Amino acid sequence: MKSETSKVDQSITVNYRTCPLCEATCGLEIHTKGQEVVHIKGDKLDPFSRGYLCPKGYSLKELHSDPDRLTKPLIRRGENWQEASWEEAFSEIRMKLRPIIENDGKHAVGVYLGNPIVHNLGLMLYMPMFLRSLGTKNIFSASTLDQIPKQLSSEFMFGSDSNLSIPDIDRTDYLVMIGANPLASNGSLMTAPNMRGRLKSLQERGGKFIVIDPVRTVTAKQADEHHFIRPGTDALFLFGMVHTFFAENLVNLGHLTDSVHGVEDIEKVSRDFAPELVGPKCGIPAETIRSIARELATTPKAVVYGRMGTCTQQFGTMNSWLIDVINVLTGHLDSEGGVMFTNPATRRTQTKKARKPRYNRFQSAVRNLPEVLGELPTSSLAEEIESSGPGQIKAFISMAGNPALSAPNSERLNKALEKVEFMVSLDCYLNETTRHADVILPAPSPLERSHYDITFYSLAIRNIAHYSPAVFDLPKEHKDEWETLLHLTAAISDQEIKGDITQTVDDVMIKEIIKHEAKNENSPIYEKNVVEVMGLLNERRGPERLLDFYLRVGPYGDHFGKNPDGLTLAVLKDHPHGMDLGALQPRIKDSLQTPSGKIELAPSVLIADVDRLKETMNSHSDHFLLVGRRDLRSNNSWMHNLPVLVKGEDRCKLWLHPVDAKRIKLQAGDQALVQSRTGQIEVPVQITEDVMPGIVSLPHGWGHNLPGIRLHVAEQNAGSNVNILTDEQVIDTVSGNAVLNGVPVRVEKAVDTSIGSVTTNALQEK
Repeated sequence: MKSETSKVDQSITVNYRTCPLCEATCGLEIHTKGQEVVHIKGDKLDPFSRGYLCPKGYSLKELHSDPDRLTKPLIRRGENWQEASWEEAFSEIRMKLRPIIENDGKHAVGVYLGNPIVHNLGLMLYMPMFLRSLGTKNIFSASTLDQIPKQLSSEFMFGSDSNLSIPDIDRTDYLVMIGANPLASNGSLMTAPNMRGRLKSLQERGGKFIVIDPVRTVTAKQADEHHFIRPGTDALFLFGMVHTFFAENLVNLGHLTDSVHGVEDIEKVSRDFAPELVGPKCGIPAETIRSIARELATTPKAVVYGRMGTCTQQFGTMNSWLIDVINVLTGHLDSEGGVMFTNPATRRTQTKKARKPRYNRFQSAVRNLPEVLGELPTSSLAEEIESSGPGQIKAFISMAGNPALSAPNSERLNKALEKVEFMVSLDCYLNETTRHADVILPAPSPLERSHYDITFYSLAIRNIAHYSPAVFDLPKEHKDEWETLLHLTAAISDQEIKGDITQTVDDVMIKEIIKHEAKNENSPIYEKNVVEVMGLLNERRGPERLLDFYLRVGPYGDHFGKNPDGLTLAVLKDHPHGMDLGALQPRIKDSLQTPSGKIELAPSVLIADVDRLKETMNSHSDHFLLVGRRDLRSNNSWMHNLPVLVKGEDRCKLWLHPVDAKRIKLQAGDQALVQSRTGQIEVPVQITEDVMPGIVSLPHGWGHNLPGIRLHVAEQNAGSNVNILTDEQVIDTVSGNAVLNGVPVRVEKAVDTSIGSVTTNALQEK
C-alpha cells in the first residue's frame, strides 16, 4: 500500500512520509512521476514539523537517483569487484565466515553498527535477533563516538538507557544549552523539528536561553547569552552550579522528594568546586556561574540540556550525569517545562523487575575497557583486530557505518581493517570503510522501504506516531535490509536452513517476541495464546508485522481487542500526515527500573570518578585545543556525495581566532599544518572571532581522498579528515566514549600545499 496520494495532474503523484536523514523526523511531501522524484517540500499538515524542512530532506531526490549508490551485491576477486547474485553473495559469506567461527569462536567476529541504523525501521527491529544469533561480545557502534555517556548515566540513574530525559522545549521559560547546536544538528537526543522556530517562540513568550560552547555557533548567535568555555571543562562548570545550589540553599526537589537517593553524597562531592575555583579553569567568571545557577533554581519552568560537545570529551559520562543532577536538584526533572520522559506508541510494558546496570559485565581483550550496554568502545576496535591470541577479531561486519573515516586515529583503523581475514559490509556505497570488504550487500533507497521512527519517537518533545509506506516498490531483484539480516542470520547459523529463509526465520523471531510478551504479567496480552496473536498479525510480513504488534501492545494500542478504539498500524495508515498523541506528562514512577526504585543521584562509579576531575584543576597545556562543529547539510559522511549538500563555499576549513592567527602568522586562505600525537593534516584557514582564543575547530566526516572508493561527488569535495588527529588512546574512562573535543594539537603555516613537502621545522605551539 502506498502512502496517501492525490492527483495533481495525470502524471504527478504526491506521497507523504517522514524524512529518515536526521533526528528531526520532518514530514515530507514528495512529488513523483513514474519512478522519478520530481520535487520534495515540507508537509504543512504534519502535526509535528508543520511544513519545516532543511536541505537534507530535499537531498532524498539525489540520493534516490545517485549513480554511485550500490544496487547489486559485490564480491571482491583479487583487486577487482564483481557484481553477483544475492545467492552467490550469501554463499560466499557462509563459506568464508563459518570456518572462522568454528575454528576461533564467535568472538572472532567483530560488528560495527553505524548511525543510519537508528533511522531504519527494518534494521532496528531485526538487528537484535542477528546479534543474538551471532553471539559475539565484539560489538562496536557509532554510539561510543557520540552519545553512550548519556545512555550510561541514564542507565545508572533511572535504571535504563531508554529513560533519557527530554527537554520540554515548547513549555520551558529558561534553557541552558551546553555543547549543543540544534540549529545545525536539528536536535540530538531531542527530536524536535524547526528548532529555530521553537527557540524563537521561547524568547517571544518572555523566556530566555543561554548557550555554553567554545564556538559561537549558529545556535549561540540566536541565544540571549553565549559564554565561551574551555573544552573539556564542562564538568567543572556544572559542579560549580551544583555547589551554588547547596551553598545558597537553592536545592528544591519538589515532587521528587521521596523519589531520590543520594542527595547528601552530591552535596559532599560538590564542596571542592566553588565557582571561584572552577571559573578560571573553564573560562567563565564565578559570578556568571552563580547567576545562571540562581536563575535555574528560581525559574519554575527551566531546563539544562547538553549534547555532543558534552559527551565527546574525557568527562562525557560525568557531564551527562551532572546535567540530570542539576535538573533533579532544581525540581525540573519529570516536570512540565523541565525535562520529561516520553511515552512512545511502541513502548513495551515493563516487567517491574529491577536489574543491575548493564555495565562492565566483560572487558575488551587488549585494554580491559568495560562493556557498556552490550558494546565495547569503537576507540578499541583497531587494537582488537591487531592483537593476536584468544578474542582477536579475525572477521568483521560493518553495517551502515563508516568507522574508517569517523573513528579516532582513522589511519590506524584503516591499516587494521586491511588485516582481517574476511569482511562483510551492508551499505549503499563503496566508501572508506566498505572498500576493505570482501562482500558488500547493497541497501535500497530510503524511498523504496517503509519508515517509522521507532527510535526518535522515544526521544521526541511530544508523543508522536507517523508511519510512511514506501514511495516506490522495491525492485524484485533487490532485498530490503531486514531480509538481508535474516539471510545473514541463516548464513552464520551452525545448521543450514532450508526453504524460504525469509519466512522461516521471520516467523520464528516474532513467535519468540510474542511468547516473551505474553509472559509479562503487566502486559495487555499476559497469558494470551501465542498462536491466536500470530493469527491476528499474519496479514502482514516483516517490519510491518512487528510494528503492528508493538503498536497494539503499546500504551495507546488496541491491546488485541481489550481496547477496540486503540492504535494499530491500520489506524496509522489512515493518518498519512502522522498523529500527535499529546504533550509529555510526568511519568517518573512508571519509568524507574533501578534496584532501589528511586532515582540514583550518586552512582558509585561516577562518585569515584570525581577524583579524576579534581586532578585536572592544576593541569595546563600549551597546545591549541581542537573541537568539532556541525553543519545543517552534513550529518553523515555519505551526504558529501549529494551535490545539493556540498554546493557552495568549502565548509571544511580550520577556524582560528584572529589573535592566534596573528601570533602564528596565518592569514585567511592559508594552508595550515595541524598535528597531533596520531597524525597531521593540511587544511585551509578561516579566521573568525566565533571561536574562543586558543581553540581551533574542524567539521567531521570529510577526507574523501582514499583510493578504492566510488564517491565521485565527495572525491571532488574531499576535504580533510579530522579523525587523523583524534586519539584512540584518550577516552572517557567511564563509558569508553571517544574524545573528539579538546584534542591537543599544534598549528603552523604549511610550507607547501601537500604534506609531502612539509619540512621538519619545529612546530609552533600555542
